[in-house]
Amino acid sequence: MKLTVIGCSGSYNGPDAAASCYLVEAQLDDGTGSRPWRLLVDMGSGALGELHRHIDPLSIDAVLISHLHADHCLDLCGYYVMRKYHPTGSQPRLPVWGPSTTADRMARAYDLEIDPGMHEEFEFLTWDAEVHIGPFVVEPVPVDHPVEAYGMRISADGTTIGYSGDTGPCEGLDAIAKDVDLFLAEASFRSCDTNPPALHLTGTECGEVATRMGARRLVVTHIPPWFTSDVALEEARDSFAGPVELARPGAVYDLS
Repeated sequence: MKLTVIGCSGSYNGPDAAASCYLVEAQLDDGTGSRPWRLLVDMGSGALGELHRHIDPLSIDAVLISHLHADHCLDLCGYYVMRKYHPTGSQPRLPVWGPSTTADRMARAYDLEIDPGMHEEFEFLTWDAEVHIGPFVVEPVPVDHPVEAYGMRISADGTTIGYSGDTGPCEGLDAIAKDVDLFLAEASFRSCDTNPPALHLTGTECGEVATRMGARRLVVTHIPPWFTSDVALEEARDSFAGPVELARPGAVYDLS
């Protein structure tokens, strides 16, 4: 399994990175030969343009949306246009897993009527249980954020990625991080500040969760452009003894 960082800026796309978007790939032989299966985890502002640098966006097998804030879902609007009006013709409906109101939220975002909205381009499916997509098993886990929000455990090839989504410290976050090979955790806040509860994590909290739950590797992401990323990285390193890195656009993590 391979993880590529497409966008990692927090709250909005920054000068050096698109907002949250991660490409997860794994091989599977479907009877006609082996091919890469591709999941796109979140699709925040600016992500679709950056995705073109890495793969043909039409080769995605499913989109997984953690929650419906713009920095995690808004570029689904551009992807709708691409799939509807591509010069090779309208593309097959693509599965989009997300919170219960995803279809209506995206229709409003593009100023479409709710019916049909984007239903002709996407098959909207609601997180309610473990999902099997090609070689992947995806477990959605509710987390603590002001809107309906999920983190995810994504497994394939005997390895597991834990993705925090956006969340404050909570039991769900611990479940996401438990024994994962790579913990992709947001660190929007600094420990030196007075931060609102039930919203985001600090780098220190990312490291503490990774340590407590036995994560083998920590990648810190979702740093807002108004902060320097060094603070989150230093905090995470001070609270987690294992490998710690800062997510950067184009970074590739091969977990095989």
